[in-house]
Amino acid sequence: MTNRITEVKLPGDTVRGMLERVQANDGVEAFSEQFLAGLDDARLAHTHFAYRSGDGDGDGDGDGSVLGLASLAPDGSAELAVDPDHRGGGIGTALVGAVLERRDDAGLWAHGNLPAARALAAELGFVVVRELLVMSVDGDALRGAAEVPELPEGYTATNYTEATRRWGRADVERAWLKANNDAFSWHPEQGGWDEARLHAGMEAEWFDPDGVLLLYHGEELAGFHWTKVHPDGTGEVYVVGLDSGYRRKGLGDPLVRIGLAHLVRRGAQQVKLYVEADNEPAVARYEALGFHTAESHVVYQKPGATREDVKTIKS
Repeated sequence: MTNRITEVKLPGDTVRGMLERVQANDGVEAFSEQFLAGLDDARLAHTHFAYRSGDGDGDGDGDGSVLGLASLAPDGSAELAVDPDHRGGGIGTALVGAVLERRDDAGLWAHGNLPAARALAAELGFVVVRELLVMSVDGDALRGAAEVPELPEGYTATNYTEATRRWGRADVERAWLKANNDAFSWHPEQGGWDEARLHAGMEAEWFDPDGVLLLYHGEELAGFHWTKVHPDGTGEVYVVGLDSGYRRKGLGDPLVRIGLAHLVRRGAQQVKLYVEADNEPAVARYEALGFHTAESHVVYQKPGATREDVKTIKS
């Protein structure tokens, strides 16, 4: 038998079993939400490299078991996974080589920054260029954080469903996009959204229009809190943002709490969020609400690459 790398199209179900074994072994998913979607959605234009056993030369189920997979997004971010039963044999190194051959400045995500990832990075001479913290809150701390204070005069909280009934879908989404792009004008992944990108996000199986909380000042959208409920019931502060005209008005805290209250009503016993490790003010605000750091996800890159080369990947 031979082992080799082939470029494959939309590997989908042919690799999900391997990815499930990786998660069971490592305690953390190797692929994030966007990269999981890229296994099936050609619109994301991900490039996939599969390391297979066997002698076939195609990309079907009969061409050998997938022992490892690397996926490269158009923005240069990449993720990879190696079957736990086949580690230590150079598969990870080979997959990284395939990615770098296609994109020399690729940023490689290591979810959980586990020992195997650190060892591979050290072997290749890569350095950490970005760190994303997973923060979590549960129990009494969550219940306390979900207590919503009285909003300032003139402000009302609603959700996407109720807002579209009042103002119409087009107006609500136009305001949502404006607030999002203003709040994340600096952000390589979350900024610059258009209607198509918003609708793609709303196509996710977990999307709940009642879980998009909107804060209005009169008729104007001040901010939004897009929540997510995972299959195991864990809640997530998926995206929260304020329009620049409403910052420094003390609205961030109640906006986060509004979303947490919704998640608690949905039955969440635990809520998590993702935040840049170097965003010290945001980390401090979440710690004040009772969140603690549960995981660290990092991006490795060849020395000399700039931070702006690396894109944020949502869970």
